Amino acid sequence: MLEVTTTQKFKVLMVCLGNICRSPLAEGILKTKISLLGINYIEVASAGTDDYHLGSSPDGRSVAIANEFNVDISNQKSRHFKVTDFDEFDLIYVMDKSNYSDVLALARNKNDKQKVKLILNELYPKQDKEVPDPYYGGDKGFENVYKMLDKACESLLTKLILINE
Repeated sequence: MLEVTTTQKFKVLMVCLGNICRSPLAEGILKTKISLLGINYIEVASAGTDDYHLGSSPDGRSVAIANEFNVDISNQKSRHFKVTDFDEFDLIYVMDKSNYSDVLALARNKNDKQKVKLILNELYPKQDKEVPDPYYGGDKGFENVYKMLDKACESLLTKLILINE
């Protein structure tokens, strides 16, 4: 059972492959929604399952599409998912099945595994739909991904707020 209380921070981690396109967008979208609602008990971060963009800023196309929707992700830096993230975060949202497998491969126990979820299952329960990697999909791909993540983050935030009431 998922429990969120205002007496302690509830932490959400967004994960994609390189942590430069999808997960920074998801992090920025959810952080912005949280800020607009004045919520201070939910923290959000992001990471990548691969480390080849370690320390890099988000892809310029992710930054541009986020800016179009008044979401600032320009100060984020890519980091690699690590086993200790299971200890630090309450929920770990992955963007696709490959990320899901990569994160689960690092899980140490059932509790770790229960934290990992495909983000689009927030919109389409048990359908295991994937957020496509927009890296090679052109500018329209980034806009489509943004809209998917915006809807998923809205659904997630609604659930977190309802659980807290």
